[in-house]
Amino acid sequence: MPERQPLPSRPAPSSRRRFGRRTWTDLGLQSGALVLAFLLTSVILLVAGAPPFQAYVEIAKGAAASFTDISNVLVAWVPLLLASAGVLVTFAAGLWNIGVEGQIVLGAVLTTWVLRLLQDTSLPPAFIVVLAIIAGIVGGALWAALAGILKTFGGVNEIFGGLGLNFVATALTLWLIFGPWKRPGIGSMSGTEPFPEQLGLPTVGGERLSLWSLGLGIVAVIAVYVLLERTHVGLRLKAVGLNQRAAFLLGVPTWQYALLAFLLCGGLAGLAGAVQVTGVYHRLIPSISSGYGFLGLMIGMLIAYKAIWVAPVALFFAALNIGSIQLPIVLKLDSTLSGVLQGALVLFVLLVEGARQRYSRRAPSTMVAGPVPGTSPPDDVGAV
Repeated sequence: MPERQPLPSRPAPSSRRRFGRRTWTDLGLQSGALVLAFLLTSVILLVAGAPPFQAYVEIAKGAAASFTDISNVLVAWVPLLLASAGVLVTFAAGLWNIGVEGQIVLGAVLTTWVLRLLQDTSLPPAFIVVLAIIAGIVGGALWAALAGILKTFGGVNEIFGGLGLNFVATALTLWLIFGPWKRPGIGSMSGTEPFPEQLGLPTVGGERLSLWSLGLGIVAVIAVYVLLERTHVGLRLKAVGLNQRAAFLLGVPTWQYALLAFLLCGGLAGLAGAVQVTGVYHRLIPSISSGYGFLGLMIGMLIAYKAIWVAPVALFFAALNIGSIQLPIVLKLDSTLSGVLQGALVLFVLLVEGARQRYSRRAPSTMVAGPVPGTSPPDDVGAV
């Protein structure tokens, strides 16, 4: 009768302890990076002659002192959430979609175009808004696809292509605002003629917050998480990002997946632009993107490209942006101080992570090869 084989044993307790120590070490390093960022910002505040603690308190008050403040934070959170979720898709494919800022702008431009085209028709206002949002998604996706085509077929690095397309998108917006779409008798930086109230997303309590735009942002980030962590397409995108040649040899159509990543990211960026037009400003303005594209790139790097952290970190950054409005009013400081804190935070997190990876590569392995507990060595061990 054949001998029964032993069941596979559990991982060694020492392995579990090592995993736990590594998790706590990573958490400690990230916390240290956060402390260093606040220390650097505090030094800058002291040099400027302002009390750091009071500045941080004023930022917190400006973000959560009233329902209006909280709603403004959520209004800023939605486009930032969409942009951050979008760049994670291109990061997964090993691509730097620096052009996400221009994709937000193009999404806003096409949304405005559809609203202007259909506002005097007999179509239901809700249907017009839906068509305008879809147009914004398409506009952002096509603008991103252009950067992908330049890289794939023209050999243009996506960083340079994206930056160039950002300038084109900004110039196009200014030309439209001061040219074909200018307000009658006015050439103003305030933007195009505002759309009727019925051609916008419904808001809550007289504030700028729309539950529809909030829902779109949440659904989008959940979809990106499922795509990257739970689907075959996400696995292939990551394979292309880790090693494009190896992925190609394994049968993955690499350039097609690279273009897919650009399209998905651009679509989410275009949706952010559409939300800005239909839910926030109700017109096209020169600074419609509000820097959310570049901030989304920073968030993507800060969270180490993990989709599960997009929502809370984007909310933190949105609160910093809105809360810093209090600084000029109370402490006579420039509101861009929040940008200093955000940049320092990303910088120190990347530096700490780079140092950790460098140390882990140099550190000698502590694992000792040996038989798995519960098994016996082969019979011929030690035989000559």
